[in-house]
Amino acid sequence: MADLNSLLASGDEVAKAEGTLPPEALPEPRSQGKLVLRKFLRHKLAMFSTGLLLLIILFAIIMPLMWPHGYEDAGFPSFAKPSADFPLGTTEVGKDMVSQVLRGTQFSLLIALTVSILSTAIGVIFGALAGYLRGFTDSSISRVTDLFLIVPQIAAAAILAKVFGGGTWYIVALVLAAFGWMQVARITRAEAMSLSQREFIESARASGAGTGRIIFKHLIPNMVGSITVNATLAVAQAVLAEAALSFIGLGVQLPDTSLGRIIFENYTQLSVNPLLFFGPFIVLVLISLSINFIGDGLRDAFDPRQRRVKA
Repeated sequence: MADLNSLLASGDEVAKAEGTLPPEALPEPRSQGKLVLRKFLRHKLAMFSTGLLLLIILFAIIMPLMWPHGYEDAGFPSFAKPSADFPLGTTEVGKDMVSQVLRGTQFSLLIALTVSILSTAIGVIFGALAGYLRGFTDSSISRVTDLFLIVPQIAAAAILAKVFGGGTWYIVALVLAAFGWMQVARITRAEAMSLSQREFIESARASGAGTGRIIFKHLIPNMVGSITVNATLAVAQAVLAEAALSFIGLGVQLPDTSLGRIIFENYTQLSVNPLLFFGPFIVLVLISLSINFIGDGLRDAFDPRQRRVKA
């Protein structure tokens, strides 16, 4: 018994000398999600942008409940100068600009989120089908994608929004989504073609899994990184596309509104009452920049080759 104890003790000493540790002494391995979150949290610009975007969203949702003037209230002095009651002044029809900006931010974010979800879903499904099935399906989807890419997005969206809905916000969102899925489809197609040659896909085929199960249970979950990044960037693109459409008077129409429409209604006051223009313009720029920086942070976080985190 003594010899056995001494043998075990010598084994422990050898293990220590060789630098090996028992399993319980080893650090717990981090999951992929934890690694991505850690890298994203260390991206200072992305974290600042996340806080800024959340602050804008909270202001747009909560501030109208406390602000004394409603977005439909009219009858105030026309083009009133900035004051304690009207920090950004009033419009030509006597509406408070702060309440208009808050309402426009709500609609712009709602449209952008709707466009991002729909365009990402369409692009992911088409891209995954093309990349996995290949052949005739790949050729057909690729040709349709090329066709949509050569169509001027703003011009087509303006015509369709005017024909089908008269500028209601959801029609504008649907039209923009119809012309915003092509880049996502191309990226997803390339990833699906690469993943379809992997062993786990071959195993799924051998087990008798159908096309739908392989795509939705195996391919798409393994592309969540690129899907998340592209969905985030699609929000910023949708904000600017909607603003451009509304600025030329072919986007959101009354009684709905948006930041782009508010800018369109007040751009003539740029030299006389600059806050009527710069108020919604600055909010629009801050939303777009913050979402783009968040997308950059997510792209770096999901990139396995990215060892250092950019500031």
